[in-house]
Amino acid sequence: MIDLDPARPAATTEPTLRQPAHELDTLDPRPAAAVPRILRRRGSRLPARWKITAWIMLTTFLLLVVVLVTARNLLLRDVNTRANADIAQEADEFRTFAAEGVDPTTTQPFTSVERLLETYLLRQSPIEGEVMVGVVDGTQLGGIRGNLPAPMAADPSLFTATAAADRTSGVVTSAAGEMRWGRVDVESGADRGSFVVAAFTEVGRAGVDRTMRTIAAVSLAGLALTTGVAYLVAGRILLPVRTVRAVAADIGESDLTARVPVEGRDDIAALAETFNDMLDRLEHAYTTQRQFVDDAGHELRTPITVVRGHLELLSEDPEERRRTLALVDSELNRMGRLVSDLLMLAKAEQPDFVVRRPVDIAQTMLDIESKVQPLGERRWHLMEVAEGTAWIDAQRVTQAMLQLAANAVAHSADGTTVQLGSRFTGTEPDRTLSLWISDQGPGVAPEDARVIFERFRRGRPADSSGADRRAGAGLGLAIVRAIADAHHGSAWVRSVPGDGATFGLDLPADPGYPAHRDTADPHERKG
Repeated sequence: MIDLDPARPAATTEPTLRQPAHELDTLDPRPAAAVPRILRRRGSRLPARWKITAWIMLTTFLLLVVVLVTARNLLLRDVNTRANADIAQEADEFRTFAAEGVDPTTTQPFTSVERLLETYLLRQSPIEGEVMVGVVDGTQLGGIRGNLPAPMAADPSLFTATAAADRTSGVVTSAAGEMRWGRVDVESGADRGSFVVAAFTEVGRAGVDRTMRTIAAVSLAGLALTTGVAYLVAGRILLPVRTVRAVAADIGESDLTARVPVEGRDDIAALAETFNDMLDRLEHAYTTQRQFVDDAGHELRTPITVVRGHLELLSEDPEERRRTLALVDSELNRMGRLVSDLLMLAKAEQPDFVVRRPVDIAQTMLDIESKVQPLGERRWHLMEVAEGTAWIDAQRVTQAMLQLAANAVAHSADGTTVQLGSRFTGTEPDRTLSLWISDQGPGVAPEDARVIFERFRRGRPADSSGADRRAGAGLGLAIVRAIADAHHGSAWVRSVPGDGATFGLDLPADPGYPAHRDTADPHERKG
């Protein structure tokens, strides 16, 4: 309370405005926006593009809701805080005026509470939503400074009630909405009065609502834009997946050559590369199977026809029957060898066809020399032996060398010389192991050398002198090349027509040696 009596101590003329924090700073609770719960159905047929777009849209929507609710609460709290600050400021200004102001008519300190209140109110210009009232001895002065809300205009008695309240500040609900108020009491002798300042927060709340509607409209436009961008980006990201699907749909029984274009180095590119690798393996397996069936059908048709024809014409003559049965037995043996060779070539396509281990090459060459002796009446000479260890499949390499030895026997005369040899070239860890067999047969024509390692390519036989030599199926050298390829090496031939031929293998000798490394050996190669 402010005492206007000059006889009293000045300390008693400094009233304080009590503003309970729990009354002025309390935020009105507002119900949080309800968040719809999305139920995800398993096995939905919704395209992945729409799923991605929907999840992005939902996430963005929820974030916008959180932002809008948080922003609204902060703005409403700011409205209450500013209203409290304005009330406190007006109360402080009134206290200062009451303590230091003078009556303009007497130029002396105020002695009348009513005169003090009237003078102060005439000098004020309240902001929007702010009202100032003077009350003397329970009676409201005639003037109300500020814009009184329409619902309060007919019954301003609320200000009189606040002047008589036990508290000096508070929050009440009026016909015009929430009203925050503060009061400063003054007295001068027997005169008692009160200065009441009130702030109607509905004005600020209306401004907050307008702001939030604007933000919500902009947010919805942003959500629509985000949805459109998400749809386009999802389509761009999923384009390789759709390409994979289209390629898979276009693959037919007879065409496995389609591949997915690989762009970039991201996860989608890795998926495309993996899919292409799978198609490579599938095409290779299909081609191998088809070739095996075609080769088997082509090669088995002739001996089956021969056997059937002779059996149909089998006579009663014992000698004729003996010759026929001998021929049938020969053809059946040839079919057995043919099937065995075809199975070998089919197995060569498998990754475990060769098992590389460290092998002593000198000992392996000695073993090969002993194994080729029974193949024919030849002078077998081991001309050169590589000293050291190489990482090869000794069993498969021996098999390839025996095939080359059998080929040399088939195309050379009895008593001629067949040479064997091996050597290392290069230095560790890039060494190459070369193995070869040379004969003294008619040699290989240049046009034959280019295709001689292909399946069912038969070389020209040597003259008919010497041991019995049956025309093979043309798979022996193909098996040799398959063994070389499985070692990541190559098979080659060097020949001068009429002066014999040299067939050989170049194989990586060290683990991790690059596949199909060319060497300095001047042989003509095929493989």
